[in-house]
Amino acid sequence: MRKKKIVSVIALATLVLAGCSSAANTKSKSVSQATTITIGTNLELSGKVASYGTPMLDAIQLAVEEKNASGGVLGKQIELVKLDNKSDTKESASVATSLTEKNVVGILGPATTADALAQVPVATKAKTPVVLPAATGDNVIKDSSGKVLNYIYRVAYSDSFQGKALATFADETLHAKKVVLLKDTSSDYAKGLSEAFVSNYSGEIVATENFQAGDKDFNAILTKLKTLDYDVLLVAGYYEEAGLIIKQARTTGIDKAILGGDGFASDTLVELAGAENVNKVFYTNHFTTLSTDAKVQNFLKAYREKYNKEADAFAALAYDASGVLISAIETAGEVDTQKITEALANVKNYEGVTGKFSIDENHNVVKSTYVLELVNGKETSYTIVNPK
Repeated sequence: MRKKKIVSVIALATLVLAGCSSAANTKSKSVSQATTITIGTNLELSGKVASYGTPMLDAIQLAVEEKNASGGVLGKQIELVKLDNKSDTKESASVATSLTEKNVVGILGPATTADALAQVPVATKAKTPVVLPAATGDNVIKDSSGKVLNYIYRVAYSDSFQGKALATFADETLHAKKVVLLKDTSSDYAKGLSEAFVSNYSGEIVATENFQAGDKDFNAILTKLKTLDYDVLLVAGYYEEAGLIIKQARTTGIDKAILGGDGFASDTLVELAGAENVNKVFYTNHFTTLSTDAKVQNFLKAYREKYNKEADAFAALAYDASGVLISAIETAGEVDTQKITEALANVKNYEGVTGKFSIDENHNVVKSTYVLELVNGKETSYTIVNPK
């Protein structure tokens, strides 16, 4: 999902985290919370990506209210400390500081990789576990040397995971022998996704074309691609450009299947492309409302009744992130951040609304992914993919 550029914060994170690689090598921090258990949220509630953070907070509040209504955790009610990072990396670090000073037992969020990276040094220094709902960057749970960050976990799969899933889907479902790659060179997200696709796809990459975020006119590239022999067009980028690419591809006469990652997951993509052009479009996503699973339908119903709107993938991921953190507190058996961290490292077969998943030794989530199909701009079906 969307990421913003960050340089100085990553450098700071590297300095703070040098040599830190396993929770077992850290000291325990007990938090005194006599009557309630306090969880913090560091989310983008205003600014550029408030559309991510707002449904996340809604879902977190729903999860907490449900848990409190059933008796709470360890005999205590959960209290949320809800702070807004304003979709800004500096604010994210500041919010993390405020939350750790309030001795929260864990932090949910931020949504984006950049804001999540800004929080890492603070959470690590305070020994506060973090569950990231939606940050998919391959670098968000490891330091610059490749060591796993002690206190950072996530329930969303990575950019490279999506690339592998799309390669599997292209091979096994679409039976595509030849693919053209069109990628956003200004995006780490597109880089991680496209590189993983190329490494795992068994067919031929006929051509690779590049664009940058903010580009509007793709006709020259698409006119060139129209003359080539291929089965699938993979667009590695976000919905702002992907919507225009889809529209211009169709008006140019390109009727090939179009693949993308979760960066396609926005109603704006259909608005930009025109619903009549959004056919044979497939993209990975963490959640689908088409699922008939009882847990999913109960979540959708509860969310709809509380907020009078439909839950999206951001809400679903945040709901699962909340559930995982609450479950870890229960497993720990006491309000001790080290024991909670160790419990997070051992999550196995958690039954969430985004699917059944575990957390591996790299603090990545292990689960299947959905590849959704759009017909006339509407989600009509999905395929469950297990990347090889």
